[in-house]
Amino acid sequence: MFKGIVINKSEDGVQSVAVEQIDEAQLPEGEVTVDVEFSTINFKDGLAITGSSPVVRKFPMVPGIDLAGVVSESTCDEFKIGDRVLLNGWGVGEGHWGGLAQKACLNAATLIPLPTQFTSRQAMAIGTAGYTAALCVDALVNHGVTPEQGEVLVTGATGGVGSFAVTLLAKAGFNVVACTGKASEEDYLKELGATSIILREELSEKGKPLQRERWAGVVDSVGSYTLVNACAQTKYRGAVAACGLAQGADFPATVMPFILRGVALLGVDSVMAPKAPRLSAWDRLAKDLDPAKLDLIAKEVTLAEAVNVATDILKGAVRGRVVVNVNR
Repeated sequence: MFKGIVINKSEDGVQSVAVEQIDEAQLPEGEVTVDVEFSTINFKDGLAITGSSPVVRKFPMVPGIDLAGVVSESTCDEFKIGDRVLLNGWGVGEGHWGGLAQKACLNAATLIPLPTQFTSRQAMAIGTAGYTAALCVDALVNHGVTPEQGEVLVTGATGGVGSFAVTLLAKAGFNVVACTGKASEEDYLKELGATSIILREELSEKGKPLQRERWAGVVDSVGSYTLVNACAQTKYRGAVAACGLAQGADFPATVMPFILRGVALLGVDSVMAPKAPRLSAWDRLAKDLDPAKLDLIAKEVTLAEAVNVATDILKGAVRGRVVVNVNR
């Protein structure tokens, strides 16, 4: 038996969530069984646990789109017993049991080796948020955005993706402007590497199709009018990496920034990204992320506490990252 968060739905459609004892025979099929050490709570986990959006595709479900731990059983050549591994995305926690439990059984293709620079806890302090931020930074750099071209903007900067984007861009030499709805977090953002902040209200309302050119590049995890205004303010041939929808999934824009300024809108998907960009993103994290920053960005909770955190994260009441110690 092992412990995990289980989401169930009754015949009349009522969802329930509880920490339960689970029989190992209930684990789904997979090539690799992992003794999970740490997981996380992401925005998508919040949606799953609260039932706010139908992200869970079958029941019962163990949520958790991230996990890190040690291989305890393996039927494949790629991973052997004792290997340290991590997982981000791949629909785990939605259609396949995820990381918010003490054990997980997974397909080998969804796992990558845990970088030796990080412990399991540190890797989950990074989690999908940090990995997505690294994908966004890679997208901007690979497009040709350089520090010499000017300031870069990070929206949703006190969130998980935003916090990591700020510190990774600063490490790469960029002058980072952090956009946040929390003026009280200015010291936190500057400690991460931001040179200045702007308030969310400057970008969150409808604006002109083309605005004063300001940003060489943008990492946006917010969507809706915030993304539209960021594009409208991006410099000629600049680039915007879009990876989230905290404000909304709509994009009420015109084509003007794209056809008159040659702005590139780079979509960043972390869930189904192939192995090569995943490894590149984690390589950037291993090289450029100061592990000391993780103490600023992440806090630790137990499995039982994680259920309540899911509600807080949807309210925007969580700064940075939440690491879940599944063995507490």
